[in-house]
Amino acid sequence: MERTNFIPPSLPGTVEEELKSLCHTARGNILKMTSLAASGHPGGSMSSLEIFALLWSQAKVNPEEPLMTERDRIVVSHGHTSPAVYSVLGALNFFDLHEAVVSFRLAGSDFEGHIERHLPGIELTSGNLGQGLSAAVGMGIASRSNGIKNHIWVVAGDGENQKGQISEARRFASKYLMKNLTYIIDLNHLQISGDTADVMPVNLRAEFVASGWDVVEVDGHSLSDLYRALRPEEQKRPRLVLARTVMGKGVSFMENKADFHGRALKKDELEEALKELNIANNMDELAAERKTYLKNRGASCREEPAYHLMGNTGDPITYNLNHKGDNRSAWGKALVSLADANQDNIPLVFDCDLAGSVKTAEFAKKYPGHFFQTGIMEHHTATMAGCATLADKVVFWSDFGVFAIDETFNQHRLNDINHTNLKVVATHCGLNVGSDGKTHHCIKYAGLLRALPNYKTVVPADPNQTDRAVRHAATNPGNYFLAMGRSKTTPITKEDGSVFFDENYEFNYGEADKFRTGTDVAILAMGPTCGKAIQAAQILEVGGISTAVWGVSCPTEISEKFTNSLLQYKHIITVEDHDTETGLGAGIALALAGAGNAPPLTRIGVTHYGMSGDAEDLYTLQGLQPEQIAETIIEKLR
Repeated sequence: MERTNFIPPSLPGTVEEELKSLCHTARGNILKMTSLAASGHPGGSMSSLEIFALLWSQAKVNPEEPLMTERDRIVVSHGHTSPAVYSVLGALNFFDLHEAVVSFRLAGSDFEGHIERHLPGIELTSGNLGQGLSAAVGMGIASRSNGIKNHIWVVAGDGENQKGQISEARRFASKYLMKNLTYIIDLNHLQISGDTADVMPVNLRAEFVASGWDVVEVDGHSLSDLYRALRPEEQKRPRLVLARTVMGKGVSFMENKADFHGRALKKDELEEALKELNIANNMDELAAERKTYLKNRGASCREEPAYHLMGNTGDPITYNLNHKGDNRSAWGKALVSLADANQDNIPLVFDCDLAGSVKTAEFAKKYPGHFFQTGIMEHHTATMAGCATLADKVVFWSDFGVFAIDETFNQHRLNDINHTNLKVVATHCGLNVGSDGKTHHCIKYAGLLRALPNYKTVVPADPNQTDRAVRHAATNPGNYFLAMGRSKTTPITKEDGSVFFDENYEFNYGEADKFRTGTDVAILAMGPTCGKAIQAAQILEVGGISTAVWGVSCPTEISEKFTNSLLQYKHIITVEDHDTETGLGAGIALALAGAGNAPPLTRIGVTHYGMSGDAEDLYTLQGLQPEQIAETIIEKLR
């Protein structure tokens, strides 16, 4: 089939006929695969079919080289239309179509119920509705930053546009004049509960026009009309294409029936549908193959993702013992230092109206072309920032802790599933925030992040460790979440009084740092409580209790080696500016439970929501001052 790259003003007649034939056959495959699986979404798949067929057959994509750098990107937000996506991509030789039909939704198959990014041609694992536009915006911004002239098409269902995140995404795209972006809505007017106008009416045209978009409405089953609407030629701003479609298009008894949104056909219905389509019914043969699929299957399409990283860590900054700064300022300086050292690979930095507080303002001033102000739109920013990394950029997003993880957990979950490479720097974590009070005390982030297996959590002890951790995250693969407080933090010292994280220190994810040696008890501290733990140890030493102090900066990565080293002590104590049920104490408890014959464990930390007040007073209320820590330990030993 001829690939036009949307250059001719109209779709060539021969291509249109070929696409009509492809769509006809694909409708049969959609019905067969969903019936074999006895589940899936045939209705919406059949209404989106012409859109998918046109995009993947005519855009600048290549089944022989699906990851070529200069490719156009096609993002499917309503990932439940996977039967249509697999049918089209299989027909265009991105992968084996027959395998997709036979193994759809079968355990062990690459062809899962919602589309998966590891498959050639698919840019985003999706299914959490409302996030596709944000993801595409991130990819478009990254491509533009890399000097790639491509186009980004996003396809979504009309029902998902009831989600607020889409409003955030469309405003951002308009502000940054993303003329390389086209958003296509499959306007079949149906969702699970019935007519979209009855479930939750949305005036899509008016809302997008108000946000500065160009809006076009076409027949979503007319390949020639769709082609003209999707052509990027002379597009001056982001474009919305309202594609009027019919749920279940092609089978008369399915058309405009919400029931078929998420229901596979029964045996008699399938026979009737295939007969109407004049497509052979070979379901017995396919069912037999499906039974032996797992036994006979070949290699999986799954591969380890390729990450784009910064090559130069820059020159680490070491803060002396007289330094009176905070961790967030150290992060801001490390960011500028990294950019200075990587002029050919300057990172993208996203901010949600907090640049002065999260210390990205200096970077914004020096590198304005790589800094993006998103306003108060955290949900969109979390998805956009994560998915920008899928288009080969190193990306930092900095925000207050409660917005960076508590408010956006589902967005991070999608990032985690997609194996993004996002570096989140969350300031204002813990009671350390102080007077802003309980609504702004982020005290459960470690527990949330422990649930995301592809996120690495780092809670630096002081500005020096913060500097090294930021550089490590930028030059190592995967999602990183760096958590820090608001208050000033004194540099940690060695037992001889010198700087602990000095110019010879190198941050290694998962390693704990031994600040003080001792034989009786071990205090394990995290973040801003490290200094207090050292002071508590000094009090205990005076009382004849030999106390070791460890800084545990990676609370979700407790190694077996470190756990075993703790078994020698009479008592273990964790100290943290974090909820004890989900933070460091919980992580150590889990690790010790697997070790066997573990000493007693006492967890000291935040046990209830904090109040509004000075951070040190809040620590006192929760028993986190050095004297209180020492007293608790003495009581436990007694």
